[in-house]
Amino acid sequence: MTANDFLSIVPLFILTSTAILIMFSISVKRNHKVIYAITLASLLADFVYLMVYMRGTSHSIEPLFIVDGLGVFYIGLILITSLIVAMMSYAYFEQREERKEEYYILLILGTLGASTLVISKHFVSLFLGLEILSVALYSMIAYQRKRERSDEAGIKYLILAAFSSAFLLFGMALVYLVTGTMSFDGIARHLTANDGLSFMLFAGLGLMIVGVGFKLSLVPFHMWAADVYEGAPVPVTAFIATVSKGGVVGLLIRFFVTLNGHQYPTLVLIFTVIAITSMFTGNILALRQNNVKRLLAYSSIAHMGYLLVAFIAGNALGTEAVTFYLVSYFITTLGAFGILAMLSDTEHDAEATEDYRGLFWRRPWTAATFTAMLLSLAGIPLTAGFVGKFYIIAAGVNMQEWLLVVMLAVNSVIGLYYYIRIIAIMFEQQTKAETSNTRLNPAIYIVSSVTLAILTVSLIWLGVFPSGLMGIIKSLL
Repeated sequence: MTANDFLSIVPLFILTSTAILIMFSISVKRNHKVIYAITLASLLADFVYLMVYMRGTSHSIEPLFIVDGLGVFYIGLILITSLIVAMMSYAYFEQREERKEEYYILLILGTLGASTLVISKHFVSLFLGLEILSVALYSMIAYQRKRERSDEAGIKYLILAAFSSAFLLFGMALVYLVTGTMSFDGIARHLTANDGLSFMLFAGLGLMIVGVGFKLSLVPFHMWAADVYEGAPVPVTAFIATVSKGGVVGLLIRFFVTLNGHQYPTLVLIFTVIAITSMFTGNILALRQNNVKRLLAYSSIAHMGYLLVAFIAGNALGTEAVTFYLVSYFITTLGAFGILAMLSDTEHDAEATEDYRGLFWRRPWTAATFTAMLLSLAGIPLTAGFVGKFYIIAAGVNMQEWLLVVMLAVNSVIGLYYYIRIIAIMFEQQTKAETSNTRLNPAIYIVSSVTLAILTVSLIWLGVFPSGLMGIIKSLL
């Protein structure tokens, strides 16, 4: 390994070292505040290094990694998202009696796995990153063992993730059988030389789509989503909805751009069917939900369907639209789950719609923030979600994907109903006195409020002035 190789993977080295440091710190003395401070400092230092020393670089570490603009942007997005999840986690776990410190090891390892995915250019690094992420999630989902449904959610994810990994590995084996290589570039050269997909190669790619579809909770690989979202602690649910899916999206973009997979009509047709069914299934299932976490789970299925519209477009505008939409979705989802975490108490999460009845009259600023997040998910103007959908539609129209564009518009109208329903519940007059919640201490409450305020300002800022972020995305991608 050369000096440049090492400098290019310093962000991964920092995350690995942090996990080891936290492990040693716990062995010496358990202190939630110290472990929390180490986690925040490491994530922030990692992000600063990434922006200062690696922005605009492009370096290949043969044969596993490529650190380019796409990788740097997605690692930065993952680090910032993990930082916000960590801030959310401290307030959430401080109220609970379980041992909290090991959670941050899992959080860092999950971040490491997602970061590895987005710079992978080889099946070995792909599978390594995916398994680091998955193993961390197994434990994070079932972390609160005393909590109802926590173990159930962890076991369900473990079993289904194992099946998806088996599909992915089998697909990789078939691709390697045909092409004789596991590098993305080598597969692309084979496709160019042989002018098309053989049946065996198509089967291999199809099995890989199954594995990736599970991680993104795309239909028909979505059955785990609602139960896992409901059973996991709120910060973990936020992590699954953002960091986990963001890492896989970054990998998917790199793989298909390298292979130029968008030129193969059969693959495009598969993704088109998955996108349409994901949009309809996610929105229709969300209509009847009275549990906010389950509603957001089904909503996330629909949003991944929306994202595939731009992904299928396959040009530079499509990649930029996917990335912008992912940023807006991250901000909105973190804000929504941040509200859930703030309203949760020691006994249960604030996940039932009844917990939000009359919220505006009890906590107007909290209700206003949650309203902004829901409106962004619905794609209402002056929010980041609206601009994200605009770019996705623009990418679809640019490639004349009229069916997908129409389906996106129809499903946006369907989704509007269940978001507005929660907003209406928050603005209803109270019919009974508020149940007493455990109060956060002032310092924790201030940190949570500032975090939510920053997310809300970012949401509106990107909805009004999206050109700044889009300029960064264009310069890096």
